[in-house]
Amino acid sequence: MTFEIISLCSLLLLAYVFDISASITKIPSIVLLLLTGWLVKQVAEYFGLQIIDLRPLLPALGTIGLILIVLEGSLELELNHYKKAIIRKSAIVSLFPMLLLSFLMAWAFAVYSGVDYKIALVNAIPLAVISSAIAIPSAKGLSKHNREFVIYESSLSDIFGVLFFNFIALNAEITVYSFGNFGLQLVLMLLVTFVATLLLAFLLGRIKHHVKFVPIIILIILIYAISKVYHLPALMFILILGLFLNNFQEMKKLKWINKLHPEILKREVNKFRELTAEAAFLIRALFFLLFGYSIATEDLLNSETIFWAEAIVIAIFTIRALFLKISKLPLFPLLFIAPRGLITILLFFSILPEQTLGLVNQSLVIQVILLSALVLMTGMMWQKKESPAVNIPELNAKPEDSKI
Repeated sequence: MTFEIISLCSLLLLAYVFDISASITKIPSIVLLLLTGWLVKQVAEYFGLQIIDLRPLLPALGTIGLILIVLEGSLELELNHYKKAIIRKSAIVSLFPMLLLSFLMAWAFAVYSGVDYKIALVNAIPLAVISSAIAIPSAKGLSKHNREFVIYESSLSDIFGVLFFNFIALNAEITVYSFGNFGLQLVLMLLVTFVATLLLAFLLGRIKHHVKFVPIIILIILIYAISKVYHLPALMFILILGLFLNNFQEMKKLKWINKLHPEILKREVNKFRELTAEAAFLIRALFFLLFGYSIATEDLLNSETIFWAEAIVIAIFTIRALFLKISKLPLFPLLFIAPRGLITILLFFSILPEQTLGLVNQSLVIQVILLSALVLMTGMMWQKKESPAVNIPELNAKPEDSKI
């Protein structure tokens, strides 16, 4: 057991080195974490070392990691009147490419495999969703406006992707009733989000005990998990919670905000943001190290899926370039920040056995994740250091200049 503790601590410290060096090397820490996990497995097998198998923890770690990463990102976002432009553009670039990619890949899977189009669509959606777990940390070196765009876009992509996946996977037939039920779920989730957000903000400002942030995070995870049991869009709650906590002072004109003790809450939110960032780093590092450890060499070199993986990655960045142009956003560096990762893995694990497709297997998923990460790494290496303000006039508008 002592050996395992030493190994784990050493790997996590190495992950920290990867994280702080990413802005210099331009290599996303995800690539190095996956590679490290894979190398540890090769070394363990070569020397016949027995390592505790923690791979069954991957789904749980992935879910907690997704919650913390989206929360960490949303806690950095400013939500002012003049932010409407960046929210609108990020929603367009996150939603429509995801839908177009899903339908195109589903058509290709259905034609090649001869399966029902709906089953093909369920298998295509995980590959069409941007991973906020990789995109948000990779955007740390970008200008403020590009970083905000990436956080909004990747978080919304996760939310839209989960909504779309659940809608297709959980409805045997797509009918008017299905859309009605879907709308009801959205309304119910908004109500849960409103009540839970106010409750958590109240607790954050009122709890006097020296241990307060861990129980708050546990409550957040609990609300998320219960919402998922009822197939509600729980990531919406995480995003809105973070936005509210970081922007509640924008609503100081509302009388009931004063009941949250704004001065105390602001101080506690700053501490909470720091703890969330620390926890997100820890869970993210553990997840990708374990996932790298679970990768089999034959999955990386599977010649039956590599053609499909390359075609999918080419389609991802071609469609992304098109929608960035349509939205009048700069291609560089935003074009490269469309990685697949944690959310892809979680949705892939969520596919029911009767809906699985032989073509969309672990090899294809791993290859798409790695290829998209390599594109991200290459693009960030070529990208020069950005100035504080990026040349997007509409997104750089000052509050007093905005007519939105």
